[in-house]
Amino acid sequence: MDPFSAEGELLNLHNYFHQGQFQQVIDFDTTDLSPENATPARVLSLRAQIALGQAEDVIADVQGEQEPELVAVGALAELAAENEVKAVKIAEKLAQESADNSVVQVLAGTVLQAAGKSEEALALLSQHQGNLEAVALIVQIHLQQNRTDLAIKEVQAARRWAQDSLLVNLAESWVGMRVGGEKYQQAFYVFEELAQAPATSSTQSLVSQAVAEIHLGRSEEAEAALEQALTKDPKSADIIANSIVLNFIAGKDAKELISSLSNVAPNHHYLQDLQEKSALFDKAATKYSAKVA
Repeated sequence: MDPFSAEGELLNLHNYFHQGQFQQVIDFDTTDLSPENATPARVLSLRAQIALGQAEDVIADVQGEQEPELVAVGALAELAAENEVKAVKIAEKLAQESADNSVVQVLAGTVLQAAGKSEEALALLSQHQGNLEAVALIVQIHLQQNRTDLAIKEVQAARRWAQDSLLVNLAESWVGMRVGGEKYQQAFYVFEELAQAPATSSTQSLVSQAVAEIHLGRSEEAEAALEQALTKDPKSADIIANSIVLNFIAGKDAKELISSLSNVAPNHHYLQDLQEKSALFDKAATKYSAKVA
């Protein structure tokens, strides 16, 4: 295969992955790729399997592999399989031994951040050399830290050397959703374009579009996008969680959706937060008692 063609195919594979087209990544024919491109393609395919809930299969697939990229995939799969201690142990070892590897930076960084080790994750990710996935993850971490200022700086810096990148556009949209105002509309346009294009439409794009619609006060449009996403993937925890939020905003009963989320992802952060807030409310309520004349 022509090297320029192979590079283009790999770029397409990356775009499919970041657009949430995970099955297309898995089904992608890699037989004609060079050995140099075969490993990155395999890594993306394995990551797509993890995203589709096939973590145990991926763990079995990479068992015994020595390449840092595949060991890093194993760490991510262990995290998805709720083996966090093992995942962190692998990630920290990789961070010490293969910190200059772009795949290690992103996947080990993801594991460390998920385990609450933000500073370790940022220290690893900051060693990247033009790794847009690392940039995107750094932006996400800063947003989780409520450091929108640092997220903005990261996006602005990346924009100077990756002007038309899908990941930069997405990262800029994530920041826009935090900044608000006219940035909501700008972010909506990016998500809408991805959601409506037949070649790139995915549940992730639809959910992002719906969240932007919610911020823009367009509840009916947000509901339509989430219903479309649920039709494609009725067991997606993130779609269900966002549907719950929309129901509360619209004043609708969300008990059935909460029950669905509990069945699909009992440890989902939304449920944990809801339980925490309910406990705090009950505790505060005990300080007050009804006074009967």
